[in-house]
Amino acid sequence: MDSRRQVLRLRVLQEMDITGKVLLLRVDHNVVKKGKINDPYRIDATLGTLYAIAEKGGRPILMTHIGRPKDKKTGKIRCDEGDSVIPIARYIEKKLRIKILVPSFPVDPDAGIVTLDNTLGDEIKAVTTGQAGMIYLPNTRWFQGEQSKGPDRDKFTRWLASLADVFVNDAFGSWQPDVSTYDIAKQLPSCAGILLQKEIENLHAVLEPQRPFVGIIAGAKYDTKLEPLKVLYEKADHLILGGLIYNTFIAAKTGLEIAGVSPEDKALAKELVVMDAKAKKILQMPYLVESEMPGEKATGKFRTVKIDDFIEGKKVNYLLDVDPKSLEQEVVKETILSAKTIFVNAVMGLMPSFFEGSQALYRLIASNRSAMKLFGGGDTLQELKNLCPGIYMSGLDDPNTYYFTGGGSVLTAIEQGSPYGLKPVQALMQ
Repeated sequence: MDSRRQVLRLRVLQEMDITGKVLLLRVDHNVVKKGKINDPYRIDATLGTLYAIAEKGGRPILMTHIGRPKDKKTGKIRCDEGDSVIPIARYIEKKLRIKILVPSFPVDPDAGIVTLDNTLGDEIKAVTTGQAGMIYLPNTRWFQGEQSKGPDRDKFTRWLASLADVFVNDAFGSWQPDVSTYDIAKQLPSCAGILLQKEIENLHAVLEPQRPFVGIIAGAKYDTKLEPLKVLYEKADHLILGGLIYNTFIAAKTGLEIAGVSPEDKALAKELVVMDAKAKKILQMPYLVESEMPGEKATGKFRTVKIDDFIEGKKVNYLLDVDPKSLEQEVVKETILSAKTIFVNAVMGLMPSFFEGSQALYRLIASNRSAMKLFGGGDTLQELKNLCPGIYMSGLDDPNTYYFTGGGSVLTAIEQGSPYGLKPVQALMQ
């Protein structure tokens, strides 16, 4: 079946009768670090769903995860104020001029929120009678059952289900099948929010692109992006790599020993080298920035180098950025300027010191005014906003530009070949 037709099988908020009903709304507001909001884009992106719920007469209870409070080795959960939803609730209060209730729960210093005796009766009454606009639950990962297995998970699922009449998932960036994204959808009538629908629709532009299609991907780890990289390679007409991903590819292709590239990743990258030997889709970035130090841009300790000057077996220092001269090459400029679809999940250099390559890349992409430009979330959006604020702001109102709220979700969907393979989305299908 054509993937565009599958969207018709997705249960959507617009078709649900929610008048006077309490809704559990899962969002991805994971934007708080040390008690402060870094970038409110993910919050603002969900406002359309909040307006739709208000227009249809629904009463929302919001929930999101923040950070990773659970220690994977010990299983202990730390409920630090720096990972609280309070800053998010206060931001939405000012934005929408409503009152938001954030209920409190007893916290076990090692296990997080274990006791679920609070049924939120008073808070829900305040929302249903109009004394408050909405409820915002504490960080979902503070609850012991959110990511656990067995009785604790079942207990948390039942408790969440007891609070509401309908579940709405608007958290595209939260693709892991946790209780608040997956299990709860099996317990209540469930549907996709406005943002989740937009994310899925725009994913089709990546999975079924207008051509020429240029994919641009970078990252600090090669092994975690290997599978989506291979799928993207098959789909794209041209591919631009950056960061450690490009370093690994160069090392595998030329036989160089590049600082920071492990032998294991180098061996993995040989598969991509073989793939590209015939198709030659990967554009060479001939000028790179070599540094004697792994993170600091110390005077006299970094320089621009040319790949053609490297010889097999040579040891090379850290390659921490693409020199903007690489993006001025005629073949690179022509490839990007002639593209009809550009997918970007890339920060080309090691931030914050090595930023020139990313800045030059974003400016070149912006100069193509006719292409559909799709940016992965996370670091890509953060650096686009930091390095090119004017381009970022223009993109918010540009119908040919889309900013995904979850980079990891996009790459997972690319790897699977469909957004409908994501477990939380599967739970919303007819």
